[in-house]
Amino acid sequence: QLQASGGGSVQAGDSLRLSCAVSGRTSNNFGVGWFRQAPGKEREFVAAMRWSGGYPQHADSVKGRFTISRDNVKNTVYLQMNRLKPEDTAVYFCTGRVGWSVAYYETSAWAYWGQGTLVTVSS
Repeated sequence: QLQASGGGSVQAGDSLRLSCAVSGRTSNNFGVGWFRQAPGKEREFVAAMRWSGGYPQHADSVKGRFTISRDNVKNTVYLQMNRLKPEDTAVYFCTGRVGWSVAYYETSAWAYWGQGTLVTVSS
């Protein structure tokens, strides 16, 4: 089970950190990720990584501004979002799967989804 939190309304240039509590069994081969969906648009890939901490991947649109990480002790995945832009406004979903997929950027590659948390960035 995945439970996302940390969304809110901020100004352009501000930072936010999203959290995703992961319950149930995880292993170094478990994959975790973040997707987002803006109003009227399809869900798109943001970031993903192996639970072991290796192979972090970020979408080009957020590279250098967003960072995915995880805390093994707290069983939590984070998405640190810096220098936010109005185009980052979306509902953000955390996701998980057993094993790593080379198609990590596709929604169909992921088995488990959290409920989403809304991020609104105003100019």
